[in-house]
Amino acid sequence: MTAHALAGALADDGRRRIFAAVALGARTVPEVVQRSGLAARVVLTGLRRLADAGLVTGADGALAVDEESLRAAARESRPTGDAEPAEDPVLRTFLRGDVLVGMPAQRGRRRTLLAHIAQRSFTAGTRYPERAVDDALKPWCAGGASDHATLRRYLVDERLLTREQGVYQRTAEDHA
Repeated sequence: MTAHALAGALADDGRRRIFAAVALGARTVPEVVQRSGLAARVVLTGLRRLADAGLVTGADGALAVDEESLRAAARESRPTGDAEPAEDPVLRTFLRGDVLVGMPAQRGRRRTLLAHIAQRSFTAGTRYPERAVDDALKPWCAGGASDHATLRRYLVDERLLTREQGVYQRTAEDHA
């Protein structure tokens, strides 16, 4: 986890409240619900996202802050190429330079982000073998917010890339 992935995980007010409840001693979901004032469904989703980001653990059924992950994030340096923030607020939120720091849950925002990645990584009409697609997507995943296979699957699911017999091609309809 990078410091930017950490910031992305805590960018949401609800997740900050959930994290604070765990940090202040809530050890079970009902305790987090009570302390955060959020609905159980929101707490469960938030805890899953915090666990995926490496901020919260649920070892032995007791929730806890993953202090080792926090220490590791504090030691890591900031990604290069972060001099100018992107114009689009979605890109500014989920990218640091050309590195993903989070993946939007909302489909419209996710599509905007994926269209940007497709446009920056692939030329429309050019055919790419799967290995070349993976090599193009791996640098985007250096922040730990996603892996290249998941990113590739999202691009295909959103029809920003087509796949035919293991060969990929960027579609022309990928404007964000």
